[in-house]
Amino acid sequence: MNPVLPTLYSFRRCPYAIRARLGLLFAGISVELREVVLKHKPPQMLQISPKGTVPVLQLPNGSVIEESRDIMIWALEQGDPQGLLYGGARAEALIERNDSEFKHWLDRYKYFDRHPAMSQTEYRKRGEAFLQTLEQLLDKNSYLLGDRPSTPDIGVMPFVRQFAHVDRDVFYSLPYPHLQAWLKQWLEHSLFVRAMVKYQPWQEGEPKVLFP
Repeated sequence: MNPVLPTLYSFRRCPYAIRARLGLLFAGISVELREVVLKHKPPQMLQISPKGTVPVLQLPNGSVIEESRDIMIWALEQGDPQGLLYGGARAEALIERNDSEFKHWLDRYKYFDRHPAMSQTEYRKRGEAFLQTLEQLLDKNSYLLGDRPSTPDIGVMPFVRQFAHVDRDVFYSLPYPHLQAWLKQWLEHSLFVRAMVKYQPWQEGEPKVLFP
């Protein structure tokens, strides 16, 4: 008998969903993947998580984890062979700043036409305050908290990636060489490549898709 796997509702490009998938990959946990079309969210997902955002992880016992940070931590608490779960309050504070302050400015930088209060350049500069913090951390170590990856690395990187992709030429012209090298290293990481494999949108009745 095949074991019942957790079910992950995901969207390939969403940085929150990327974070969750990376947590699962680093933990070595397999799930049934249900790729979501955000304009047509499946009722099965909305039934277990009415807020309607990805990622959502439903465990075999029926419990539901609705936040990407919680999915990442849950996965690594099941297994953490590379020792990402360190840093304590420092790790939590860095991810919290990413999810609040940096995400706020990232959204306005990316969708500046929806937020006419400032120019795109001004939004970018506001977001750079967080990038400067990351650059300072990476000036001292190969990763954000030390000489090996931690939860902030996989928890923050998808958002830095999204910021960089708004205008790659601008991003790589900014004075953050350590951050740029860190991002490039992560984009080439084998687990990130696996996290970004494309899957067809999930439809009920079709064969299950296992991830990874």
